[in-house]
Amino acid sequence: RDDQLLFGIVQGGMYEDLRRVSAERTVALGFPGYAIGGLGVGEEKPLLYDMVEHTAQLLPKDQPRYLMGIGTPEDILHAVRSGIDMFDCVLPTRNARHGFVWTSEGAVRIRNAVHREDLTPLDPACDCSTCTRFTRAYLRHLYVEKEGLAARLLTNHNLHFYLHMMRGVRDALAAGDVAALSSGAEALF
Repeated sequence: RDDQLLFGIVQGGMYEDLRRVSAERTVALGFPGYAIGGLGVGEEKPLLYDMVEHTAQLLPKDQPRYLMGIGTPEDILHAVRSGIDMFDCVLPTRNARHGFVWTSEGAVRIRNAVHREDLTPLDPACDCSTCTRFTRAYLRHLYVEKEGLAARLLTNHNLHFYLHMMRGVRDALAAGDVAALSSGAEALF
């Protein structure tokens, strides 16, 4: 179809030589974009980051580079600094279902007792409908009582956080301020 692009996927596990061969052969096929696969399967962060950097350098810089299945805010920021353009990951929604959210003040586990009587917003810097309408105490109550609404509200916030973070990434790149990407997701919010 003319409205879709087929990306070639570079594999190779945690082996630079295999990733190099996979990248060379995949790029030789002439895809409109390239994906990096086979990462985020339990390896330590330094190894993940090394493989992202190594593989991104092997792909054409004038075509989209897509990192598959990687999605913590810090992982995304590292990948952008390495030259990655696109991402996908279930982390914002899955973590929300388990009561874990990202905020401009850091990560929050809503099930923790410290939130039982906390009448502040989930994230005071956030303007999503969850943060502007519900308190941490109410969100914790919903979560502890296994109300489906908890997952929906926390998911709404996490997705809003990611969208806001990515706007910050886009703005930093447009301004040529790659150093801003080293400050962490909270600084971009």
